[in-house]
Amino acid sequence: MSELIFLVEEAPEGGYTARAMGEAIFTEADTLDELHAQIRDAVTCHFEDHARPKIVRLHFVREEVIAV
Repeated sequence: MSELIFLVEEAPEGGYTARAMGEAIFTEADTLDELHAQIRDAVTCHFEDHARPKIVRLHFVREEVIAV
């Protein structure tokens, strides 16, 4: 695997959650800088060195509601 994609969302109680697509990896943090560190740590723990993806892509999902 050369790339792993995380779906990142703002948590209702504040901060961010991130879920890997196709892998059982989930993490959360209060700030984006903390989230980056948490994702790096989670990926390092989940994969052996030879199987670890070279790139982690963050896909931000944001929901907005507007009145019409």
